[in-house]
Amino acid sequence: MKLTDTRKETRTLAGRPVPVVVTPRFARRGRLAVFADALASLLAGMRLTFGYLVRPSTVVTRQYPENRATLKLPARFRARLRLTLDEHGYQRCTACRLCERACPNASIRILTRPGALSKHELDRYIWRMDSCVFCNACVQSCPFGALEMTAEFEHAVFDRRLLIFTLNRYAGPPASVLLKEPDEAKRAAAMEPRDPYGGPVPLNGTDLPYLKALAVAPRPDPVRHAAAPAPGGQA
Repeated sequence: MKLTDTRKETRTLAGRPVPVVVTPRFARRGRLAVFADALASLLAGMRLTFGYLVRPSTVVTRQYPENRATLKLPARFRARLRLTLDEHGYQRCTACRLCERACPNASIRILTRPGALSKHELDRYIWRMDSCVFCNACVQSCPFGALEMTAEFEHAVFDRRLLIFTLNRYAGPPASVLLKEPDEAKRAAAMEPRDPYGGPVPLNGTDLPYLKALAVAPRPDPVRHAAAPAPGGQA
């Protein structure tokens, strides 16, 4: 059917003339023609499949998880959110809350506290992966480059409370404040370690809709966090 096959008419609807466009119906095809098209489509697919059997090097489908060692993701792939560290292992986050305001669905919650080296410092950076849409608005809104989207996408769990993370590894001032303090002992005293699953919501007694609070907060995966440098160590 071509566009020129249509025609314009004026029909009466609810007592009023209404201009309409009438298109002709498709001619009904015979069973033999339909069978021939289906067979041609099947043969085209089988031709591609047998081609991959003969030339396995041309296969474009990635066999996951068998290809974990060679898996390559795009540079702008968005998965788990992470706080970046400077060359000394200090966090860049100043707890300015710009990312919290930029988040379209309140997946970020920043808690602050008064500190020994500054009046205002980060206490907990809580990120809800279970509600995050990975829009990257938080990363783009940060003026200090303290956030980045990583390619860590393997987070299949049976309890969505395990998708709520405390991103900061220590509570304390940012790198810009710590580096101004010459005494390393005072720097260490200003940093209090934080557990990735030790946030105030919802693993320490707070219920979620349809989910009861856990009696004991689960510990972080030792394999996942084994390579993470300690606060004040090398990044």
